[in-house]
Amino acid sequence: MITKNEVAKVFDTVMSIPGMSESVKIDLKISRKNVLLLNHVIEQGLLLEKDAGNIMGNISEEGLSELKNISEECLHKAGLVELILKLKTLSESSKV
Repeated sequence: MITKNEVAKVFDTVMSIPGMSESVKIDLKISRKNVLLLNHVIEQGLLLEKDAGNIMGNISEEGLSELKNISEECLHKAGLVELILKLKTLSESSKV
């Protein structure tokens, strides 16, 4: 059975293939619901601890920042910035 560390090494190898840093244009049409879900998945991924056995642990700070920017851009284009802020406020107030 393959270990988490081995998966992370394979992922890191794939990420270092020439051309992987090149920008690509993606024309994507998704529902606002999926934009919210995508934002949540990205935010949760960014909260993961940086360890060698975790795929997110091998991503540079620049890469993490770019993912956050993509998430924010999707929210902005979908007109969901204000909604997500209100949802976060509700979520934080329920933790108290």
